[in-house]
Amino acid sequence: MATTLEVSYFNTFWVKRLKNFTQYQDRQSDGTIDVESGGTTTGTPNLTTGAGYVNSNVFEDWFIEESRIRGGFNNTSVDFGNKAYIVEEEEKQIRRKNALIYSGVYNAKNGINNSNQFPIGEDITRSVDPASGSIQKLYAENTNLLILQERKVNRAPIDKDVIFTQEGQPLQANSRLVIGTPSAFEGNFGISRDPGSFAVYGYNKFFTDKDRSVVMQLGPNGLNPISNYGMVDYFRDTLAEGGEIIGGYDVFNKNYVLTLGNPSKTVVFDDMINGWVSFVDYIPQLSTSSKGQYYTFKNNAVWLHYTGSVYNNFYGVQYNSTVDFVFNPQPTRTKTFTTINYTGSNGWEVSNIASDYTGVDTNPQQPALGDTTHTDVSSRILSYDEGYYSNSGIQYRAGFDRKQNTYYAAIKNNSNTLAQEVITPGNTVTGIKGQYAVVTFTQDATTDITGAKQLFSVGTTYNNR
Repeated sequence: MATTLEVSYFNTFWVKRLKNFTQYQDRQSDGTIDVESGGTTTGTPNLTTGAGYVNSNVFEDWFIEESRIRGGFNNTSVDFGNKAYIVEEEEKQIRRKNALIYSGVYNAKNGINNSNQFPIGEDITRSVDPASGSIQKLYAENTNLLILQERKVNRAPIDKDVIFTQEGQPLQANSRLVIGTPSAFEGNFGISRDPGSFAVYGYNKFFTDKDRSVVMQLGPNGLNPISNYGMVDYFRDTLAEGGEIIGGYDVFNKNYVLTLGNPSKTVVFDDMINGWVSFVDYIPQLSTSSKGQYYTFKNNAVWLHYTGSVYNNFYGVQYNSTVDFVFNPQPTRTKTFTTINYTGSNGWEVSNIASDYTGVDTNPQQPALGDTTHTDVSSRILSYDEGYYSNSGIQYRAGFDRKQNTYYAAIKNNSNTLAQEVITPGNTVTGIKGQYAVVTFTQDATTDITGAKQLFSVGTTYNNR
């Protein structure tokens, strides 16, 4: 098939033909082409894209190459010339997932740019342990290079001597070594295949290790699994859900912000107290900090956080705050929780209070005593403003009342089932019975919904039974 190429340029060009185009595709033993390599499983060739295959097993493609150095007019013309060949046992392409290679010197001060030079005659490669998986993330810090593999974290010196004499002098004064010998941190932890979880602030680095169900912190004392701070079960379950993992550091509040799971959830680790402090509703595509401000990227836009007078508004959507507490004084004793109180902003309501299960009685003579479904629950407690009403000119409050800047309310039982060994349920009974109670505080729907909502302390009164 004839091919006509028109080149509108004064210079001289080589028109070259590339055979055996199947080097970019993997032909199977049955004559088909591997789909993952860009081919197709049908036998019909595609002359436009080169996909498919033909019986001759040979593809042809044409390309144009300048024949003069730098493409300059009347510059020295190059030809194919002599070629140097080396004998290799393996002629196929090899992907060294655990190795690094560096180019020549780049120096912007004096105009040296050898970044396109990779001379194979020099020692320009450095490998790490292949048993620890592929290299997923590189981070340069001072004169060290942090190398994060799937199952290991390494540190290698950059352009410096690491062996000194007793007088403190380097054994090799003029070292040409760019990347020194890597050394691994203690602990079999890595970054799995989630380099997007990596974030850094100061001397601390944060990342996840999905394969080992942990969230890691790398600091001056080495590797530390911060997911163990009260969140072992949560991260074990959530990291197993899959999904993309995105990490970023909020320099405004000194927090590591981590988005993970499927569906996605965002959790916050406070670097000041070494604890997980909050779940947040926003799901960023990327997050970063700059000049003391925290930014996230979402819907092709950059969003600045902690600005303006509108709170709980993320990406144009207004959210309500929710905080869960567990009251568990004297854990071994059964109690009746009678009242609840808090100090903080107006606008909080209690949407749910529930005690623990009553337990199971396995007495075979009285199987009806075994009750595994009953839980004492409370009626909803309205906020200070929403619970306001008047009757015959007298003001009342059905929810929280306020005295000396403390909001308090009685807990009203709202159980619907009758369980033996438990107080008779009904909305005329005060208090709920149990060894502990789980309380959910929620921002109400009317009290300054875009304003700040603060909650300093929460308490309860109870009677031992």
